[in-house]
Amino acid sequence: MELTLVVLLVIVLALFFDFTNGFHDTANAMATPIATGALKPKTAVLLAAILNLVGAFLSTEVAKTISGGLINEGDGGVLISPAMIFAGLIGAIVWNLLTWLYGLPSSSSHALFGGLIGAAIVGAGFSAINGGVFLSKIIIPALAAPLTAGLVAFTATKVAYAITKRHDGKKDGRGRFRYAQIASSSLIALAHGTNDAQKTMGVITLTLVAANMQDPDTGPHLWVIVTCALAIALGTYSGGWRIIRTLGAGLTQVKPAQGFAAEASTAATILASSHLGFALSTTQVASGSVIGSGLGRKGSTVRWRTVGRIASGWLFTLPAAGAVGAIAALIAHLGMIGIIIDAVLGLGFILFIFWRSSRNKVDHSNAIPVPDVAESGYAVRIRKGKVKPVRTKTGTMPQLTPVAQSAVRDDVAAREAEKAARAAERSEQESEKVERAAKADRAENTDTPKTGDPR
Repeated sequence: MELTLVVLLVIVLALFFDFTNGFHDTANAMATPIATGALKPKTAVLLAAILNLVGAFLSTEVAKTISGGLINEGDGGVLISPAMIFAGLIGAIVWNLLTWLYGLPSSSSHALFGGLIGAAIVGAGFSAINGGVFLSKIIIPALAAPLTAGLVAFTATKVAYAITKRHDGKKDGRGRFRYAQIASSSLIALAHGTNDAQKTMGVITLTLVAANMQDPDTGPHLWVIVTCALAIALGTYSGGWRIIRTLGAGLTQVKPAQGFAAEASTAATILASSHLGFALSTTQVASGSVIGSGLGRKGSTVRWRTVGRIASGWLFTLPAAGAVGAIAALIAHLGMIGIIIDAVLGLGFILFIFWRSSRNKVDHSNAIPVPDVAESGYAVRIRKGKVKPVRTKTGTMPQLTPVAQSAVRDDVAAREAEKAARAAERSEQESEKVERAAKADRAENTDTPKTGDPR
């Protein structure tokens, strides 16, 4: 009876994580078409939700990686108990909600892996982790996927601008790529459902195997696939507007052809990785694609300082979620009372986050008030772009995130430097003009005969 209750709690918590994963990653697919006006905000998230739902049924390879590869099996079965999985999910959800509150598009995937690994180490030691699977299907894809997506996006951007280049002074038609972005961003949403919904399927399947309710080395049941697909679709439809604001506002500075190339590269990379069973982060792939497209477009700049912040965030996700998962696992070792304590603390944290977020509400009406692009978005910024705050419906100015504040300072410094350079150039031109005039006067005085000159 007690084991059944724990399994039920794990399933409920896993589905809630799936929900947070949905609204956490909506921006990866839909921030750009919302920002460019290709899709209205509510239409975009509805389309993304439907495609996430469909994508969840296309493959189960990633789910098998989590349920049958990451955690080792021993004589008594898989080396992690449902209670430890419960603790790991708490670690993942805490990190997801914390980063969502601050509008930071961190990796939900790595938060999940970190939470599970931290809990598994506390519950069964380091031997519970399959190092080969962790390295080959989590760490290596985390390093290779952004680079691959960036290279593909760089090439695609170069090709897009080459084939639309005009020499006759007529419009090049690149603005029409805005409509193509609808298709490319939809493909990302489909790919996201294919990759990310499976992670929760894998967690639930792992729980059932650990509780001896399902045979090892078997895929997720149909009811698991359906419930996980619905959970991530509902999460996607809720919008995750804070992260859309973070990613999408600054993406208005990215030209439609460039955005299309980035989105197509992101979708291709995610779909290929899902087919191979690589549980990668869609946020990292999107970031790599946008950076690559920025390098590929003449006239755009890459903010390497922001790229460093992105990398730092990725670096902390696994250990941070792992630490929370490990602490929750230590409490869960107390038995059923420990699991109840974990559940109460987790619920309290969730309620606090949502209460805190209500003090600065972000929805479809004010999701993109400023060019505030963290993560993949603000890594690329078109020259001469300006950060211009826009008042909300209530007349208040939306608060900028730390990344946006840094962006504003960078923009102000760049504009001041540009003004100083122009002033120096004008001063130099004036000096040259005065000097030329003086030379001309001297030459004229030398050539003009004076009064009484015998000439």
